[in-house]
Amino acid sequence: MQNLLSEAASRAAAYLDGLPSREAGPLPGSVERLIRALEGPLPGGPSVAEDVLAFLDDYGSPATVASAGGRYFGFVTGGALPATLAAQYLAAAWDQNSFSFVSSPAVACFEAAALRWVKEALGLPAVAEGALVTGATMANFTCLAAARNHVLARAGWDVDRQGLFGAPEPTVVVGGEAHASLFKVLSLLGLGRDRVLRVEADGQGRLRADRLPPVDGPVIVCIQAGNVNSGAFDPAEEVVAWARQRDAWVHVDGAFGLWALASSELAPLAQGFREADSWATDAHKWLNVPYDSGIALVRDAEVLAKAMSISGSYLLPSTHRDAMNVTPDSSRRARAIEVWAALKALGRSGLADMIERNCRQARRLAEGLRDGGVEILNEVVLNQVVACFGDDARTQRVIAAVQDDGTCWCGGTSWKGRAAMRISVSSWATSDDDIERSLAAILAAHREA
Repeated sequence: MQNLLSEAASRAAAYLDGLPSREAGPLPGSVERLIRALEGPLPGGPSVAEDVLAFLDDYGSPATVASAGGRYFGFVTGGALPATLAAQYLAAAWDQNSFSFVSSPAVACFEAAALRWVKEALGLPAVAEGALVTGATMANFTCLAAARNHVLARAGWDVDRQGLFGAPEPTVVVGGEAHASLFKVLSLLGLGRDRVLRVEADGQGRLRADRLPPVDGPVIVCIQAGNVNSGAFDPAEEVVAWARQRDAWVHVDGAFGLWALASSELAPLAQGFREADSWATDAHKWLNVPYDSGIALVRDAEVLAKAMSISGSYLLPSTHRDAMNVTPDSSRRARAIEVWAALKALGRSGLADMIERNCRQARRLAEGLRDGGVEILNEVVLNQVVACFGDDARTQRVIAAVQDDGTCWCGGTSWKGRAAMRISVSSWATSDDDIERSLAAILAAHREA
């Protein structure tokens, strides 16, 4: 076992060491080679573990995108800080099922500490309860399940016992630029994708508070901290004031933008979001821990527990915090170890510096592209840059050329009816040199197109 794990560490280190000099996308021909290698039937007998590892590395590593490196700017992807990668490696060896205190006291203790530190870093209420889940989609699900049950309970309806058949109809209000995953969550919760009230957004994707509807009854309003394209923030102060007049629940979808609260320089963008009732964010974005790692926080701990706790369990009652009673999962991996490791490694100042550096780098990219004749479609207030290279066909050619070149990786998006390149700077590994190399490559593709 020791030799096998040592070899795994050696191969992983070699992979990471090669990222600065390799292409940002899969190496040419590697995906086709992997597909051919995987076409065989299930082996008739056991394989040697070292051979399994070698296959994964020899065929899998070349076919990966270099998202752990400094020049990958797709999908708001953070890298994995060294401390978090090592922590994941150790936690995998522990192989803990972290559903309760008794199943893993160590993980339960780290989880409580990690959630406390997250709240401290973001300036969120210490009394809030949290859940570590797979990502922002499940974090939104967790928070909005609590919200749904709570607003209906105030209307005299117990969702836990009665379900939704015959329940008062809650009104869900979202901005016109709400993330697509939010509608998936509303569908899963029985609230419907098409029943929501969508409030008009401004030119940067911000919900227009002056267009909020005059609704009453059970109401949930979802606001966005960091538009997935522009990085813009909904006007939280105005929305919260509107909600409080109606006794409505305010939920924040802050997959990456909520981390602005960790920086004194950027916190004014998101200050008003601290007054919400629940918050969803990703640790695998701007906290830079390995996938999959999302965080759900609910101001009223009892409300979250009522929505998520297991009733009629065969397990004995516990005096400790059991994660299965505040998350959708029972059996679950030890995400807390990586979250704790990231916050321990960075500290308050390191976290702020990383976020501020990425935002400064995004501004530099936008400035350099604009100077090179590229149209920047968004106000670069955070880490997102939306660039247009002419008409849709030309923009798509530039995106394809950049991806084929391999110096960096930037994805395509649709913004205000136009095809655009979206550049998301959110990795600890991105250096200023990476930015300059990437800028030069994008401008070269622009000129060639």
